Order: sequence, then C-alpha cells, then structure tokens
Amino acid sequence: MFAVCWAGPGGRAVPAAVSALVPRCWAGPGGRAVPAAVSALVPRCWAGRFHWRSALLLSPGPLPAGGRQAPFSTTCVRCSKNRRLRQKRAISERKLTRYFVDHRKVRVVGGQGGAGGHSFHSEPRKVFGGPDGGNGGDGGHVILKADQQMKSLSSVLPFYQGFNGERGGRKNCYGANGAYVYVKVPVGTLVKEDGEVVADLTRHGEEYVAAYGGAGGKGNRFFLSNENRAPTLFTPGEPGQERVLHLELKTTAHAGLVGFPNAGKSSLLRAISNAKPAVAAYPFTTLNPHVGVICYQDYEQVAVADIPGLIKGAHQNRGLGMAFLRHIERCRFLLYVVDLSVSQPWIQLQDLKYELEQYKKGLSERPSVVIGNKIDLAESRLNLPLLREQIDERVIALSALTGDNLEELFLHLRELYDAYVKTEQ
Repeated sequence: MFAVCWAGPGGRAVPAAVSALVPRCWAGPGGRAVPAAVSALVPRCWAGRFHWRSALLLSPGPLPAGGRQAPFSTTCVRCSKNRRLRQKRAISERKLTRYFVDHRKVRVVGGQGGAGGHSFHSEPRKVFGGPDGGNGGDGGHVILKADQQMKSLSSVLPFYQGFNGERGGRKNCYGANGAYVYVKVPVGTLVKEDGEVVADLTRHGEEYVAAYGGAGGKGNRFFLSNENRAPTLFTPGEPGQERVLHLELKTTAHAGLVGFPNAGKSSLLRAISNAKPAVAAYPFTTLNPHVGVICYQDYEQVAVADIPGLIKGAHQNRGLGMAFLRHIERCRFLLYVVDLSVSQPWIQLQDLKYELEQYKKGLSERPSVVIGNKIDLAESRLNLPLLREQIDERVIALSALTGDNLEELFLHLRELYDAYVKTEQ
C-alpha cells in the first residue's frame, strides 16, 4: 500500500485501500479528492480557487499518527511542466533597425547650485550670536559613461538635467551637493559640439563631463568681517552649464567586412563567429552593423564587424548612404568580400576602394585582404585565377556556405591582429 501526501488546505487523508484502487490527486480548498481518471483527461495545474491541480505524490511509507502528513509539494511527475529557461527570441533585422540608433542629439543642463543660508545664531543668554548661515551645495554634473553592455544610442533621452544643490542651513551647515546624473552610452561614442569633436569614448568605463553643475551660493557667515559684524547679505546658487551635444556611434572592431550587397558578408560572419545576422537571397538584408568575436586557443579575441552593403555612389549618400561608412573608420584592417560568381569580380574591388577613398582620404590604404567568396560554384573557380592576375593583393578563396578554406582566413586574421598589436605597442 502507498500513502497519499496532501499539499493543500484541509489536509484530509484518503484511506490507503481507496487510493490503491482509485489513485487520487489533491485538488484545492476543502480537501476534495479528484479521481486520477479526471485529472488524466484534464491535466491542469492549480492556479486559483476554481482550477484543478493534480498533486498526487506517492511515498513508500505509512501515514504518521493522526492520519496526516506535512505538505511538501503541489505537483506530480505526470503534470510537471518543462522548467527550462526560455530562450530569447531573435529580433528580425527590420525590428532591430528601430532599436539600433547610431546618432542622437542631446541637450544637457547641469544642476542649479543651492542658495546660501541667511540666519543668526540664537542661544539663551547670548544676545549677539553672529551670522551662522552656511553655503549652498553645488549642483550635480551630467556625465557620459561608456558601457560595453550598451549596443545602441536608442536608450539615450533627448534631455538630461543634473540634480540641484540644497540650500545652506543654520549653524554653519552647508547644503548637500546635487547627485550626478550618469548617461550610459556604447563604447565607441563620439561627442561633438558645433561640429567639433570634444570627446571620444573608446574604452569601457571612460567618462566625460557633459555639463558641470553650478556652484553653491555663499551664506551670510561668509561675509562676516571686522567692518560688518552682522551681515545680511547672501548669494543665490549659480545655474548649471547648458550644452547641446551630438552623439555618434562608431562600431569598434578590429576588422571590418566591406563588400557589395549579397556578397556573402553576413554568411561569412556567421561561419567564423557566434554572431547571427540575417541572411537572405535579396540585397540589403543587413540593415545594421553586427559584430562577431573570433576566439583563438591562446585566449586572444579578434572582433569582426559586418558593415551593411555599399553600392556605387555611397559617398554621395546613395543606397544606405554614409550612415554606416562611419563604422569603417574604427576598423584597423579591412576584409574586402568579393563575389567570385559574377563576371569581372576585380571591378567590385576597385569600386569599393574608390567609395572608401572618397569618404575619407587614406581609408582604403589600411591593411587589408581580399576574400573571394562562393568558391563552391563553378563560375567562381573560373574567375579566381583571373582575379589574381588583375590585383596584386593576397586573395583568400573560401565558401561561407560550406566552410571551405576558413582556416586560411583565421590564420591571416591573426597575422593582421598581431601586426596591429605590435604597432600599438
């Protein structure tokens, strides 16, 4: 025989002989027992007063004295649900466009300083106590702080103001300073004012004071002198600094994938890293930059950015325009992704370098390598020797779809990264 363990109000026990014939589950208030046949048809969990919850737990032991047992569970194996963590739903590229913001106009105002105190000391049997008004507290600053957890400027509000300082008190008490307001921005944020760069936040935890708070006013104690023994003068707090700043986000990565639409940049990033950019058979699938990280056995990490596709006239704001050309400026070396299946693939390389040079002089002269993608196609194998004859740079032929020759890309990426590290040192 088995004993029935109850897990609800009432704690009524069912005889073991009955439970052996008809297994029952505890259902809810009042100690009512529900036949297992009913719970098998409708296996619901108790979620309120009028819902059944099967809670039959059989334990190989007799009931304690009194016919009751302490409740310890409200579920049974048959009705238990899968308690795995829910995976985060992948955001589509079009929805990600609404969340990804790489430029923002912000108005920042520092906190107002607290006014100085105006009071005189009052104490029994002390008629002329003198002034004792304290100074006011300083206003709080507005500080921009780079945070590696932030990926976009979408959470940055258009207006921020620091907290005001408190007024000076009696007995020479100073007013409390206003609290600072921290604005988290992604790493790689560029701060501009009137078209001039005033700050470049390229490291995690780096801070920039966007607006200083006003100084606190002076209390009448400050103006005490031999000529004026009972000053009544006090000053108000100064207003905080007010500025209008333009924030621009430039993706920080070691390498940048540059190519025309449908050249296979997103597929290549998915093949070499854990990044999951959208991949489809139509142009401009990638509407936002994506960054993937390549991990080597010696724990070195190389960040690779997938820049949205460029077309002819991108420097003239055609296609996606110059909105994403700024992200290439941060890349230390470039990976030109060329589609080998098209005729004359070397023309793509010439057009890409021309657009980069027109956008910023010297950008196309950075260390680079040419990646010939889609080598698994027959047309690509025919165009590969022609491409190598037309250009002097190294060409790495691979297939992002099948993974052919990805090892050569990994090795060359590490060589470019080591050369960059030596240059920085």
